[in-house]
Amino acid sequence: MATTVRRAVLTLPAAPLGPENPLPGLRPLDESHVIDERSRAQLPRDMARQVGHEPLRTLLPVRVLDGYGRERTETELDAIVIENDRLRATVLPGLGGRVHSLFHKPTGRELLYRNPVFQPADFALNGAWFSGGVEWNIGATGHTTLSCAPLHAAVVPAPDGGEMVRLWEWERLRDLPFQVDLWLPADSDFLYVGVRIRNPHEMPAPVYWWSNIAVPEDEATRVLAPADEAWHFGYERSLRRVPVPESDGADRTYPLRSEYPADYFYEVPEEERKWVASLGADGQGLVQTSTDLLRGRKLFLWGAGCGGRRWQQWLTEAGTPGYAEIQAGLARTQLEHVPLEAGAEFSWLEAYGPLATDPAAVHGADWAAARGEAGARLEEALPRARVEAAYEAWRPYADHEPGESLATGSGWGALEVLRGGLKLPGTPFGEATLGEQQEPWVELLRSGTFPDAGGAAPPGPSLVAPHWRDMLETALAEPLTEYHLGVAQWHAGDVAQAVRSWERGLQRASSRWSLLRCLAVADREAGHLQRAADRYAEAFDDLCRERGDGEVWTAAGAALGREAIASLLAVGRADGARAVWEGLRPDVRASGRFRLVEAQLLVAEGEFEAARAILDAGIEVADLREGAETLGEVWAAVSDEALPETYDYRMRPTAAG
Repeated sequence: MATTVRRAVLTLPAAPLGPENPLPGLRPLDESHVIDERSRAQLPRDMARQVGHEPLRTLLPVRVLDGYGRERTETELDAIVIENDRLRATVLPGLGGRVHSLFHKPTGRELLYRNPVFQPADFALNGAWFSGGVEWNIGATGHTTLSCAPLHAAVVPAPDGGEMVRLWEWERLRDLPFQVDLWLPADSDFLYVGVRIRNPHEMPAPVYWWSNIAVPEDEATRVLAPADEAWHFGYERSLRRVPVPESDGADRTYPLRSEYPADYFYEVPEEERKWVASLGADGQGLVQTSTDLLRGRKLFLWGAGCGGRRWQQWLTEAGTPGYAEIQAGLARTQLEHVPLEAGAEFSWLEAYGPLATDPAAVHGADWAAARGEAGARLEEALPRARVEAAYEAWRPYADHEPGESLATGSGWGALEVLRGGLKLPGTPFGEATLGEQQEPWVELLRSGTFPDAGGAAPPGPSLVAPHWRDMLETALAEPLTEYHLGVAQWHAGDVAQAVRSWERGLQRASSRWSLLRCLAVADREAGHLQRAADRYAEAFDDLCRERGDGEVWTAAGAALGREAIASLLAVGRADGARAVWEGLRPDVRASGRFRLVEAQLLVAEGEFEAARAILDAGIEVADLREGAETLGEVWAAVSDEALPETYDYRMRPTAAG
């Protein structure tokens, strides 16, 4: 059959994403993927430089997604199917362009781990993330903020004369446009993926990219890459070089031979072909390879311990097999960001397909023979020279203007193109995509004034790039303008100016809670914990007086109440925290995430039996953060018994107690 591209609908049990969190992300959510200074001092110079290059200080301008739950209903998801007579790839444009499935027809094999449900969990940089398939991670260390966001998608001519699917968006953490082109040459066993990231600005930009591939996992699964060493990261804030395949007494290329979750970033020699494969007991599985710019390769494993198994269950449904992740990135590790010069671009080609090897060789004791067998079979199936040639053939097509539209992403790219008059061949961001969230910024751009929303709703998203900050500084100094200006200044690291802007806004504001919350965060970060608690309490009281009906106000109240309670408990003011708790709406208090907050509050009040009763009754904290140890800490406060498996999400041995 000829290669075809078609729309489809995928029906899965899915939990709704819920509304955005209206509070600006003044601090990053992810504190687990950080290494200590002693570990950094032992790294090679180039790696240490990139580990320290432009780490995230905030989530701005992206908003947190934490409004999801765990009740799933049958839901129709828009999909795009790319198919030839050998492979069928299913892509979800509304969920970050995730490749949900890659099915090899001749063998009847699903090459990826295909999650049978859509269940958000708190793993992305901005919260909501889901497991399975192939994910395009761009932005900064961690899972992309676009994990659960729509991308633009359209049909574009492919280099072989057929059709390919283009996905594109504006990545907002680093303010960069990118595209992902997917196509299946006729009779090919490999899905080709061309990727391009452009920097249209006048200053260098830090870039992060890792293609994240979920693969089925069992006792016999082995991950191979052309490396004899790896950098191990085990959620203990250290990065250390270890031998491959065996370290600390076990062969770590078998994911289930480790107890705790861990990352292994393979040290692939510069001259070696870049590839990684996951193979089963029969020597068959998936291989990913690329042109050399995509130099990094990684294995992430959950391990066989209770915490890793619990996370696996949390991300899907009962009875579902486990998975591991094999990944490919621009740097050696995911802790690094690579500078992209002004006006420049990064581009490369990836290929995904089946690999069949001699199982005795790939599962043998001789590591060199095992990876040699996998590398040789890859060269037979898809020669390195063919990948290079496919990349060169694709490059002229990267600028082709899209044809038939298949999906629509956000309007943020259109706003940036409108502001800068940018020319981005191949990735149009048309004004028709501008929406409600962009409207006040269009008004600022055209009139120099930021429109006043009148307090009818919580403030909309802030923009923080230097050009928007400059416009806010020259706009009429209304309270809402001062609020957004302070957020932009905070993002730039100018804390004193941010505080001054928020304080100026507070002097004239009729709606005070959003400004007070920002000042409370600034106080907390500066170590003024009592004043932060005062401001949080005042902010929550003000919000309660002002809030209306609707999910956006409910989300604002829940988010602010949670922060306020934590701040008050941190300074021993359980009575104030209880007052905030009583001000939450009943449906908010009844949710699993706030049942945990209630247990923490009861512990602070000395009501240990009541706190234990909440845990004994069972709670599900929908947005439990990757690496969080809160459940274990509360359990330890109310019981001397071992932590129940249902609450065991521990990702490091130091937390084992």
